[in-house]
Parts: sequence; structure tokens; C-alpha cells
Amino acid sequence: MRLVFWVGFWTFLVDQASKWVVVHMMGLASRVQIDVWPPFVNFRMAWNYGINFGLLSGQADATKWVLIAVALGIILFVLVWMRRDPPGRLGLVSAGLLIGGALGNVIDRLLYGAVADFLNMSCCGIRNPYAFNVADIAIFAGAIGLVLFPSGKASPGRKPR
Repeated sequence: MRLVFWVGFWTFLVDQASKWVVVHMMGLASRVQIDVWPPFVNFRMAWNYGINFGLLSGQADATKWVLIAVALGIILFVLVWMRRDPPGRLGLVSAGLLIGGALGNVIDRLLYGAVADFLNMSCCGIRNPYAFNVADIAIFAGAIGLVLFPSGKASPGRKPR
């Protein structure tokens, strides 16, 4: 569980630091866009009041509290899962990524009322209209990791590695 804590801590810290630097220090909140390495990497300010791609963003205040509760519920579920059936090292790292990313987005909702998304990547003539953040990357990577590395125990009829 110590590994989950430290991965989650550093994920949360990197997420919040990146948002502070880009949104506040670089002034993206007022500038709205900064071309970093066009068209591959750009900063585009997007306040996400809903879930992925802005879904469920119509009832902003009610949605904010529901999404905070859901995120905290998922964090609690993952922590209980890791305690009861601890996976191997990669599974623990995945859990930390998911938890740290989810906490980063929860803090955004508490501070700003929305999640601060700013990373925009496009390539090969395809313009991506969506923005995301470090927490979103961590949540995605953590969820995939938990699917791929769910438990440290060998399945019945399967030889341990």
C-alpha cells in the first residue's frame, strides 16, 4: 500500500503543479491558447464541468457534487480492492496513478467548480478539438493497468511466473 500512496502522491503533485504553471503562471486562463509545438502539442484552456468530453455538463453545480462523490467512491473502492486482493507491483502502480489522477480532478472541482483541461494534441492533418490534463492521462493509464494487472495471485490451473 505504500507504493500506491507514493505513486498517487506524485501523480497528484505533478498534475496540480502542471495546472498551476500552465493555467496561472503562463496565463492560459486569460490567453485561452498557447501554441507549444504546433500542431503536435498545444495548450488550449477548457473548463470541463462534466465528465469526459464535457458530457453531463448541463447541470454544472449539481453535476460537480455528483462527480466529486463518484470520484471519491471510486478511490475508496480501489483502496479496499488493493487491501483485500493486492496485485503485483504494476497493479499497485496502476492503482496509485488512478487514485492520484482522480484526486487531482476532485481538487479542481472544489477549487474552480470544473476540471482544468489544457493539453491538446493533433497530428497528421487531423485536428483534435478536445483538451485533457495530466490527471486524465493518469486515470486512463491506471484503469488500463488495473485491467491488465488485476491481481498478484495466479489463476487456478495456471502456473505461477
